[in-house]
Amino acid sequence: MGNDKSRSDSSKTVIPWQTLPGADWFTLVRNSLTREDPAMAAITPMAMKHEAEADLRFALANHCPSPEKAFNLLRWGGQLVVMSPNQNEILQQVKAYKAYEGFFIDHPVNEVIKGFLGLAIPFLSKRIYYFVARKVLLIPPGQSTDRFTYEVRLTKDNSGQWVVRKEVPSLERVVARLRQKFPTDDLERITYQARKFTERIFPLFLTRETGMLKVLQKEMPDRYRVRVPQILDMEKDSRGFVKVMYMNWLRIGGKELSHLEFALQSADLLRALHDHAGIIHNDLRLDNMVITENGVGFVDFGSAVRTDESFPENSLIHTLFEELVKTSQIQRVLGAMKNKGLVTSHVINNGYQKVDKAVDLFYLAVQLNNPHVNPDIKPFIHYESGSPEAFEISGLVEQVLRPKDLDNPVYKTAADLLEGLNRIGKKLNRT
Repeated sequence: MGNDKSRSDSSKTVIPWQTLPGADWFTLVRNSLTREDPAMAAITPMAMKHEAEADLRFALANHCPSPEKAFNLLRWGGQLVVMSPNQNEILQQVKAYKAYEGFFIDHPVNEVIKGFLGLAIPFLSKRIYYFVARKVLLIPPGQSTDRFTYEVRLTKDNSGQWVVRKEVPSLERVVARLRQKFPTDDLERITYQARKFTERIFPLFLTRETGMLKVLQKEMPDRYRVRVPQILDMEKDSRGFVKVMYMNWLRIGGKELSHLEFALQSADLLRALHDHAGIIHNDLRLDNMVITENGVGFVDFGSAVRTDESFPENSLIHTLFEELVKTSQIQRVLGAMKNKGLVTSHVINNGYQKVDKAVDLFYLAVQLNNPHVNPDIKPFIHYESGSPEAFEISGLVEQVLRPKDLDNPVYKTAADLLEGLNRIGKKLNRT
């Protein structure tokens, strides 16, 4: 993965990893690992001194951080290589990382020989022991967050490839989360609500998500399919609801995009989503956007709907989506901006508290002004406040939200937004 941090906030403290203690050992170890996994050669390593999240870090065993600390210094799927000439030090560290649920021991304890003057000479050569731990959870073990509600982890399939496993959370986890959120509520009432979530709501939405992802793979043109998740397998309960879903891993990485290129790819993918697949994402936050080797991608289609979908009155799904549009972050932001006069477009305002393509258009446009606020994708977007690109995109977003002609706004769809961004590209290329 491309991990150029030169434009990130942490760049002022970045020290070339090759100059740090243990770098020569790491080069030997990395060469050994690359023979097994050639993709590792493309990942830029970081030592533990760097504070930004990374895909690959290395540490000497006698200075190795705790698994809890290392977890926060790696991206999802990131690897930590721990090395030492002392085998006992390595065995102690690997024991600690094995015991921590957030990591998987990707490569067990192994050794390489550091030769003398490049030659393996008895008594003069040194054995370097190492292991590799991979971050497989999205959030630290035992913690909960409103951002992630399902049990999501990386796991290996039968062929040894890393895939995403998304599962209906356990009753115990949901109870713990609700008790944390509502500490004064009665335990019996919380347990009743948690059982409703685990037995009805979560299985229903996970089943719907598998259906949406199947539609995307069937209806989207080939060049877009690689930028949305693909269903690989699933497990169902006795009622036929999906309880576990396996998807390919859209790993964050790839080349750095310009601000305009990020905007163009995002708008183009949304256009394909609406016009080819007939799907409304309904939760298009930066948290649900990734930058991969294939460009900008969208994930988490758990709240998605078909553009022509209708829900029977008084059904559970009708009630859930009514609640969803009232309480979602995107709808709250739209309501606040609408009330302040920051959104005057009738096209967008008509989507308020509704499941509507205009809401996807609204939130994508808002986020194009500040794509760098998501720390996961920030290193892969070259964003400069006040640059010609930022200035032009900001002006376009203003026209989307507050059109000059209220009766005939220029920007009504994702296709319109894409056309406007293409015009910016042509304008900037002429200047």
